[in-house]
Amino acid sequence: MAFLPPDIVLSALLSACGAAFAAGIIKGMVGFAMPMVMISVLGSFLSPELALAGLILPTLATNGFQALREGPSAAGRAVREFRVFLGVGMVALILGAQMVAVLPPRGLLLMIGGPILVFAALQLGGWRPRPAARHRCAIEAGTGALAGFVGGMSGVWGPPTVMLLTALETPKEAQMRVQGVIYGLGAAVLTVAHIGSGILTLRTALFSACLVLPALAGMRVGFALSDRFDQATFRRATLAVLLVAALNLLRRAWMM
Repeated sequence: MAFLPPDIVLSALLSACGAAFAAGIIKGMVGFAMPMVMISVLGSFLSPELALAGLILPTLATNGFQALREGPSAAGRAVREFRVFLGVGMVALILGAQMVAVLPPRGLLLMIGGPILVFAALQLGGWRPRPAARHRCAIEAGTGALAGFVGGMSGVWGPPTVMLLTALETPKEAQMRVQGVIYGLGAAVLTVAHIGSGILTLRTALFSACLVLPALAGMRVGFALSDRFDQATFRRATLAVLLVAALNLLRRAWMM
């Protein structure tokens, strides 16, 4: 424990491992939500900066596994198809990451909880946008900018991405693969960006590394559950959990 950040006592480490395992299960079932679940749970007992650092390496590892599950060629096709979204999102992510150090904790909690709350509420309410094909490039660029900027500040870029894929009516198998590629590339850029921002130091990286195995183990469980149960039911349950988690983050911000 001496090599970990001072706030990481044994009970906090065990709780963080449990959060990573649970987040891995959800990601294995629906293909997304790991950063949202982890930042929500870790943020309830750790500082926002430490919670953000903790999710970086588990997110990188699980998305790499998800992206390459069907092989490198399938991942390459996903990159080509969503190149506009990825290109704009990576630039926005780097810019957003530099804002973490200057934002007060209350502002960061609001920036994390707000997008999660809006996304979960809209999806639970049944909102499903259907953009025209001719507007796809502009929509990808705008969504990529939003996802990247919010992701750089909070490590959470799933909500805009999922809304885009849903709006484009991407098939389930392709959506799982595309999400892995998009989130994997984003996680790689996020890792580099937060080395520069000072969020990911040697101590916080060691803490994050401790959460990789629980996250991968949870993801294997999630894959098994996804194969046996109806995914739509699990997705609705996930959105409900995220809604509660977002409200908790906003409550903490309000009380500061």
